[in-house]
Amino acid sequence: MQSASDQLPEHDYPDHWEADVVLRDGGTARIRPITADDADRLVSFYEQVSDESKYYRFFAPYPRLSAKDVHRFTHHDFVDRVGLAATVGGEFIATVRYDRINDRGLPASAPADEAEVAFLVQDAHQGRGVASALLEHIAAVARERDIRRFAAEVLPANNKMIKVFTDAGYTQKRSFEDGAVRLHLDLEPTDRSLAVQRAREQRAEARSVQRLLTPRSVAVVGAGRAPGGVGRTVLRNLLGAGYTGRVYAVNASLAGNGGPVAFDGVPAHPSVAAIGEPVDLAIVAVPAERVPEVVADCGEHGVQGLVVLSAGYAESGADGRERQRQLVRQARSYGMRIIGPNAFGIINTAADVRLNASLAPQMPAAGRIGLFTQSGAIGIALLAGLHRRGAGLSSFISAGNRADVSGNDFLQHWYDDPGTDVVLLYLESIGNPRKFTRLARRTAAVKPVVVVKGARHSGSAPPGHRVPVTRIPHATVSALLRQAGVIRVDTVTELVDAGVLLAAQPLPAGPRVAILGNSESLGLLTYDACLTEGLRPLRPLDLTTAAEPADFRDALVAALADETSDAVVVNAIPWVGENGATEFGDGEVLAASLREAVASAQAPTKPVVVVHVEMGGLAEALAVATSTRPTAPGRGAAAAPGSRPAGLPAAPGTGTAPGADSAGPRESSVPGTADAGPNGAVPASAGSGSALSASALSAPARTSGASAGAGGVGDGDPGSAPVPVPVPPATIPSYPAAERAVRALAEAVRYGQWRRQAADPGRVPEYEDIDEAGAAALIERVLGGDGADPRGVTLDTAQAGELLARYGIAVLPTLPAPTPDAAVAAAGRLGYPVALKTTAPHLRHRPDLGGVRLDLASEEQLRTAYAELTEVLGKPEELLPVVQTMVPRGVDTVVRSAIDPAVGAVLSFGLAGAASELLGDTAHRLVPATDRDVADLIRSLRTAPLLFGWRGSAPVDTPALEEVLLRVSRLVDDHPEVVAVSLEPVVVAARGLSVLGATVRLAPPPPRTDLGPRSLPSY
Repeated sequence: MQSASDQLPEHDYPDHWEADVVLRDGGTARIRPITADDADRLVSFYEQVSDESKYYRFFAPYPRLSAKDVHRFTHHDFVDRVGLAATVGGEFIATVRYDRINDRGLPASAPADEAEVAFLVQDAHQGRGVASALLEHIAAVARERDIRRFAAEVLPANNKMIKVFTDAGYTQKRSFEDGAVRLHLDLEPTDRSLAVQRAREQRAEARSVQRLLTPRSVAVVGAGRAPGGVGRTVLRNLLGAGYTGRVYAVNASLAGNGGPVAFDGVPAHPSVAAIGEPVDLAIVAVPAERVPEVVADCGEHGVQGLVVLSAGYAESGADGRERQRQLVRQARSYGMRIIGPNAFGIINTAADVRLNASLAPQMPAAGRIGLFTQSGAIGIALLAGLHRRGAGLSSFISAGNRADVSGNDFLQHWYDDPGTDVVLLYLESIGNPRKFTRLARRTAAVKPVVVVKGARHSGSAPPGHRVPVTRIPHATVSALLRQAGVIRVDTVTELVDAGVLLAAQPLPAGPRVAILGNSESLGLLTYDACLTEGLRPLRPLDLTTAAEPADFRDALVAALADETSDAVVVNAIPWVGENGATEFGDGEVLAASLREAVASAQAPTKPVVVVHVEMGGLAEALAVATSTRPTAPGRGAAAAPGSRPAGLPAAPGTGTAPGADSAGPRESSVPGTADAGPNGAVPASAGSGSALSASALSAPARTSGASAGAGGVGDGDPGSAPVPVPVPPATIPSYPAAERAVRALAEAVRYGQWRRQAADPGRVPEYEDIDEAGAAALIERVLGGDGADPRGVTLDTAQAGELLARYGIAVLPTLPAPTPDAAVAAAGRLGYPVALKTTAPHLRHRPDLGGVRLDLASEEQLRTAYAELTEVLGKPEELLPVVQTMVPRGVDTVVRSAIDPAVGAVLSFGLAGAASELLGDTAHRLVPATDRDVADLIRSLRTAPLLFGWRGSAPVDTPALEEVLLRVSRLVDDHPEVVAVSLEPVVVAARGLSVLGATVRLAPPPPRTDLGPRSLPSY
């Protein structure tokens, strides 16, 4: 279709349309507008397209583009005619364009709202999801330019293109005209189109992580000639782990070297290009200034991903931040993803991979915990703590500055990874909180997600981390994460405590806890700890200090069979005979008895934890004891998301590993030299003062995959032939303090309750009296009026009342009282008794300062109160007094909602008054809130008993309160221009409630990045 583009107005280049996307196979591509400078790229691209694809595009043989075609396809006005290209390495791999048309199919301009769209994908890149990604982006561009529908003609034999349109999830119509399939797509996003988009995002991002974790070959770039240095350390760690793929060393100083060279038996080359074989993953350990040439070398020779250990990036200042931006842009231009820079590395313990591409000198035990950290030092502490507790890992990532691959990407991977049952995250910043919350909620529905957040009170992100500005406090973010099912803990010790329990034991069915042991005092401490955590402990069973291991076994068997409990805590102290000697060993005998008890359980559905005090050998023995979890397939077996296979391995070796109770200072930067630097030894955790010994992580807990060949170069293909792996029994978690055990158990109880509720998340009610169109008209009138502030406007009292009334929220009338006579007149209109209140900003909602007079039943009382207020607090023009009718007594509450640029719309609730503000007793939920959400919101306050008849008072009308919360949620969700709402106070009586004051602020809505087309964070 021809159009006179030269006659169309010129528009600035829309750089905000540029985006990096992850494709179906895990690679990346850049999408950007096509410009007049792309003529040569377009011609080169077209020459590489097959004749069949050209025929499908033009419905006739079209071997080459004419000069006129090239001009038409590269000259756009970015309004009525738009072209986008997907590029890799700077070259086109696919194009899409639209032309605005009228109802007769002819070229048109606005207000015509339909456009004809056409795609062309290079044959070598078909099947990678390029067309689907381009459709999302060209549809977003079209909506921005007020185009509401796409029309497309496709030959019936072009099944791939027809599938791109029909699978997109948009509302569509299909017809057959003149030998072609005619498709019409409504571009308004639907629930299905959004679901399709997010499913594709999940598959693509999960695949990109899988490619990093399961490479068939690895090159260590920066491996020095002499032992030592970061590069040689990683090379040694790869070989020591028994990596099953091919390993290469790269050192630029080998250029011009005569014969073959090997480092530690591994072939060494001067560049990736010189290897002459495919390389999937490159570990980069060279100085930051040399990284760009390494990236180019890798990108030009098909490397799929990079782990950049080099430092000197955003953590080092402004120059480093620019260097980091250039690194990400360069890597993405080649379709590569990056872990790092300033990373510690990645580990995959799967028997058919055994990848240790990190600075950890020993391979962790294989297990079913996925661990992500943003700190190498914390990563070391967590590896040590999990090892000491007998918990193995499926994979480990320490992402450093996480300039590209982040915790969100690994959540996408772990969501349906059958080898991971529990996800542990140490985060110092959350780059995309809205997306993180969405992914965490979905993952938590099938497996636990435990998060500890560092840098909570510093007020800024750690150096090197790019995060959006947020106005909401950390406590609010934590509350929203808990709403999403995330298990939120405060320390790395609690992270390990919760992780080992969730990985080894079933979820408790409820809060009832049986307590048994040979110490009455320890039993009472456990009982008190349960009450503190909101659990329901049963009366402790004291077996007395004379109890033998057999007594523990019998008591545990009975507790597991008892239907009145949901979990069991076993307390144990040493047995001491009359002569002071230990009579029943150092704990191994007790461990065997507990193992026997849980193994004999008829229906193992209860978690068991052990609290021990100075029981030598007990913790180590329990680390290999059988849990009460049911047996399930091993690591390599297929499993549905959320299945909980048994089989955490025994802790290898006998060396003592430090705990994770405390970590040392933040890790130092990884030196950027190939021939100098630390030898990679793991530093000690500050928790115990002892280093993680080599033997502590040396012995594999599973039969390894194909062993490395001569010189450490494996011949295996990771993922191609899994070696049968014996899965040892899982662990019974043990704790040195009752408080730690109970806290971990309480987190499991709360998570189990959330899982059960998540199966029925509630609904967003429909209210017939809501006037959505009327509210939209009011908002448009206010924001679009002459003189409207583009930054937003706070509605006056009448406007706020009108807007809220359209959503069924009645605000009690308030009349101004600038003089005593005006106050009397207002009271006459409203009817006595009335209240007299000041509305000056410094006195508003502060009854404790004396700015409110209540129950004024006559004109005399009103005039007296007016005189007192003005005499004590100031002149009427300063106080801005108002008169309001009295309402039934009740509990004063506050309902608020605000839109935060980082997390979206948040609904908040609390009781009014200084005490609640001082204690921070406010609860939060994400919008849109369901009926279940608001019921939980009200009950989650510490002061909630005041609403339910505390100390003999009458319970208030909580259903009416829930309805107001739901209506506010609907208002903010339906109209993103409503950026803030505050109802204060809302007096909730025994029957009904009254909204005494309301403030509403309108502003142009902030962009919703989560509703746009798929894209990686921009750099």
